[in-house]
Amino acid sequence: MKALFLGTGTSHGVPVVGCSCPVCRSTDPRDARYRSSLLVRGDTGERILVDTGPEFRLQALRAGIDRLDAVLITHAHADHVHGLDDLRPLTRSGEPLAVWAARSAVEELSVRFSYAFDPPRRGGGVPRIQLEEMPPEGVLIGGIRVLPVPILHGILPILGFRFGNFAYLTDCSGIPEASLDLLTGVEVLAIDGLRERPHPTHFSISEAAQTARALGAREAWIIHLCHNHSHRDLETLCAGLSSPGFTVRPAYDGLELEIRGQ
Repeated sequence: MKALFLGTGTSHGVPVVGCSCPVCRSTDPRDARYRSSLLVRGDTGERILVDTGPEFRLQALRAGIDRLDAVLITHAHADHVHGLDDLRPLTRSGEPLAVWAARSAVEELSVRFSYAFDPPRRGGGVPRIQLEEMPPEGVLIGGIRVLPVPILHGILPILGFRFGNFAYLTDCSGIPEASLDLLTGVEVLAIDGLRERPHPTHFSISEAAQTARALGAREAWIIHLCHNHSHRDLETLCAGLSSPGFTVRPAYDGLELEIRGQ
């Protein structure tokens, strides 16, 4: 399998509207960060999207996405779901596209995008999607087992997801004790590290590294990054958090990792 990072930025994206800081003015393409999203490509053709942020259309064009087998939603904040309507071109034929989420997110999306769930209208101007509640035991999409991992975004319970030896934990500030077993054996971890300065609803970069080390991962990729640090500065910071057998690195838009299934 492969995991492609479609976006690695925080809720405002980078560059930030109206900001003239060095990172927002940077010419390094790794400093341009769309809102966080991931595409998992299976060895037998599966295509699974995690989150549909405001730039999903641009992300899909850049990655050449022409079909999807399922969408996973971590939570219903705007920076993770407000590109949901741009699924329309991918849902024109066949069965409605399954969009899996926790019950609270299903309920919120059904209201926020209520027009998509009214009786079908002439003209096809709505995405043909089917909201599905993610069961605790996960789902099998083609040959890929998806395991939901309950995590905390401040006090808000949301979902991370595990695919074999890889786990994706965006918008994370804490992992409940009950979720630790779900992460046993994870070798490659993409984990929220907003910035080095502490934040009430996101891990700092150091906290993310510490958490990944405690989970026994051998690689930690920092995601959901803000504009406080350039990619080059992040590389230096993360190198100082690494040790023999444990590597911390900043992710960037377009990064693709090889991962193993179960």
